[in-house]
Amino acid sequence: MKDFLRNRKLLTLMLGHLTVDSYVGVIPVLYPILIGRFRLSLATVGLVSLAYSGMAAISQPLFGVIADRFGTRLTGVALAWTALTFALIGFVPSFPVLLVVACASGLGSGAFHPFGALDVRALLPAWRRSFGMSVYVTAGTVGVAIGPLVGIVLFGALGIRGTGLLVIPGVAAGTYLLWRMRSAVPLGAHPPRAAVHQAVPVFALAIVIGVMMSRSWTVGVFQAFTPTWYAQLGYGPAFYGPLVTTFVLASAVGTVGCGTLADRYGRRTVILGTLVLSAPAILLYTMFPGPWAFASAILIGFLAASTAPLMLLMAQQLMASRAGLASGLVMGLGFVTGAIGVPINGAIADAVGLQKSLMTHVILVLATIVIAWFLPGEDEMERHVVRQREIQPAVAP
Repeated sequence: MKDFLRNRKLLTLMLGHLTVDSYVGVIPVLYPILIGRFRLSLATVGLVSLAYSGMAAISQPLFGVIADRFGTRLTGVALAWTALTFALIGFVPSFPVLLVVACASGLGSGAFHPFGALDVRALLPAWRRSFGMSVYVTAGTVGVAIGPLVGIVLFGALGIRGTGLLVIPGVAAGTYLLWRMRSAVPLGAHPPRAAVHQAVPVFALAIVIGVMMSRSWTVGVFQAFTPTWYAQLGYGPAFYGPLVTTFVLASAVGTVGCGTLADRYGRRTVILGTLVLSAPAILLYTMFPGPWAFASAILIGFLAASTAPLMLLMAQQLMASRAGLASGLVMGLGFVTGAIGVPINGAIADAVGLQKSLMTHVILVLATIVIAWFLPGEDEMERHVVRQREIQPAVAP
């Protein structure tokens, strides 16, 4: 751990990741305010997350290709753009304009994530990448956890226009990131011809992306609707704000823990184990609301969100010559599923209530266990790496 903390560029990227993801954490706290201001339903207000996260998701593969081809030196610009556009949310005159602004802000997030992931991969030794990537992802998770607390303070004091102050951390962190990474190698620029002709294991990659999509859906829905559910139950922001933060911080702890376990026991084993344990955790959370929810929220956060860096690394390894595109695909499709899942579960909640809507994720988890069974193991991943090394000399000019 000390070696990672001495790596200043990695710490800078972690700061940027924390900052950019904090804006995601603010969005659920905005829901009750937006519902009242624009007279929205649960399904409609979920379109805000869909606009932000959806744009971030669909743009990530494109930015991954750009990173592979031209490098990653504009990571700080992406962060600053996210902050500048997100700050406008509190000043929009109508709901359609709000969705446009959310899309614009999501575009910055979509650029940051494949750029940052590619930078981090280059900074880490191969034998510690699961743990190292988990530490980096944890910074983003902490940002999501901080977001609701920041939102509660700002919106409690200034109302929805408190979003204007959110421009400060993003622009400051983006500027620092540009300065710190100014001497970075332009990763991905002009890849070797060998990489261009390398076959991609489509089935294995599809399984990895499928599991990531499912996990993102569960995490996104529980983060998005916990404040609204508890507001309906009569609880105030002083209760549901810390509850969401507890959920997210638990996922941060789980991310580091799962990274360590994956380096020892393999990523597939850890992912399957967390899936099996997620089903009873979701049942506990949805069946017993109230103070006990802090305990079950810790379980869901620890299990549901902790394996994202493992699947990101698996995708990068399966597409080693196009790691930027791999990062964009696995994170982008994961993000878009989480974004689409929010209005879907919102529509279900409008029909049967939020409690039952959240409970449907037990079924999703059980289906994902079947899919995850086909994830490539460590031996299969290593064989793929060996094949890449054998192919390169054969096709090099």
